[in-house]
Amino acid sequence: MKNVLLPTDFSNNAWNAVEYAVQLLKNENCHFFLLNAYTPAIVHSRFFAANAADLSMADAARNTSEKGLQTIKKKILEQYPNKKHRISTLSSFSMLTDAVKEAVVQEDIEMVVMGTKGASGIKEIFMGSNTVNVIKTIKECPVLVIPEHFSYCIPDEIAFATDFTHFYSASELKPLINLVKTFNATLRIVHIQKELKQLNDVQKFNFNTLRKYLKEVEFYVHTITELNSVSKSLEHFSEELHIYLLAMLNYQHSFIEKMTREPIVKRVAFHTQVPLLIIPELSVISEKTLGHNAMENAE
Repeated sequence: MKNVLLPTDFSNNAWNAVEYAVQLLKNENCHFFLLNAYTPAIVHSRFFAANAADLSMADAARNTSEKGLQTIKKKILEQYPNKKHRISTLSSFSMLTDAVKEAVVQEDIEMVVMGTKGASGIKEIFMGSNTVNVIKTIKECPVLVIPEHFSYCIPDEIAFATDFTHFYSASELKPLINLVKTFNATLRIVHIQKELKQLNDVQKFNFNTLRKYLKEVEFYVHTITELNSVSKSLEHFSEELHIYLLAMLNYQHSFIEKMTREPIVKRVAFHTQVPLLIIPELSVISEKTLGHNAMENAE
């Protein structure tokens, strides 16, 4: 059974991600963990003291969190009944990133699915700070980020952004290959360059390695020149080829690292209209990723 973590703050944005997850994995045996992290206002006070009033406020916050989770659970069961799916709730008195990190380890989570929206009311920004922090912190499993208004559709066109400078491993690519096989999707490898030039020896070696891992799936290679930013280039590519899911590896100097570090003035041009699958590098992905996967259930 695949263990999937669904962080929620009870917003429409978070519910949209939940809907995407249960539909994407409708044919898999899954155990979904609904997670809500809450921090009562009292913990932000430098004069916090554990008196009766403070404890009462903490209890109220916990009750609100637990009731909210039960409401979401009931909503899933009513709108998306599925005998293959099991749902549990986790209420955590902590910051979101810490709660997600703890749950990933304790519940043996294989994928985190969460929503994202722009910070400070700017919906066009790449992604909110909470999402960025989770991506930077979680190294044990992939993180699937769902845009605020993206409605689920079968991901039959999937893009994988890379510059061929990273040595790929089987465990890194497994989550991506599983999705491609499960949905019989076309995989489009997007190679972004600042200027068009031939691959160097390292890139050629990595590309040949990648081709061997992808021998059982249909894929095409697209080389494009970078526009104002990596995010802007990927936005245009996704729009032109009707991409429904974009995958990236998360390692030092990777695209996703560059995108999360791009100045706001550049990131604001990236409309988060396509789900992003962020996959940690080899050293941090456990063997569970290889053992329980969508392909096996689909076959």
